[in-house]
Amino acid sequence: MSYFALIPAAGVGARMAAGCPKQYLPLLGKPMLRHTVDAFLGSSRIAHTYVVVSADDAYVAEALPADLAGVTVLRCGGATRMESIRNGLRQLATAIGQDDLVLVHDAARPGLTPALIGKLIDAVGDHEAGGLLALPVVDTVKSTRTGPVTTMARDGLWLAQTPQMFPYRLLLRALEEAPDPEAITDDASAVEMLGLSPLLVEGHPRNLKVTRPDDLRIAELFLKMDEQ
Repeated sequence: MSYFALIPAAGVGARMAAGCPKQYLPLLGKPMLRHTVDAFLGSSRIAHTYVVVSADDAYVAEALPADLAGVTVLRCGGATRMESIRNGLRQLATAIGQDDLVLVHDAARPGLTPALIGKLIDAVGDHEAGGLLALPVVDTVKSTRTGPVTTMARDGLWLAQTPQMFPYRLLLRALEEAPDPEAITDDASAVEMLGLSPLLVEGHPRNLKVTRPDDLRIAELFLKMDEQ
């Protein structure tokens, strides 16, 4: 088996209210997306990294130069994350073996490290349903779903991260057969709809998803730690 990274990067990051898509915002002197890609380039376990962007993306050529070894940009991004991943998988039908493993990772998680990639690969092994990095919930959880505020038991609750790793054949099938695309909030949820149970592998807080402006400063703090 070989391992391939697939990074959907066609989003616009509206909640950042920035002048460009958030994956291209600078972090310590280089675009956020480049930090994300560099984590995979730094892992000897990853055979190749594919980045899915929109057809008219005007930023990726600077962030990921054409001569950057080990990376291929696919200009087939869709309107949603799920659509971008599905489009990318379809384009890779002849480049990736049916049983090879695909690690799907958010472009806006620049704190990923080769060590976390290796931890996921080793922990999941050949588990048929694949697996993902996640963090156990440690805070008290409140809910207003039914109106009045209620406290939920946090035992057994996890916060999903990425990468999420699945056999190529399984992931494409899960996304193609998803009965309700609106219910697919991550790749694991599509696999779960097939009746399978992906493994949860404990990740790290540094692998946070940059969503709002304050998250940029937190991500920079973790990246600065690597430079010390």
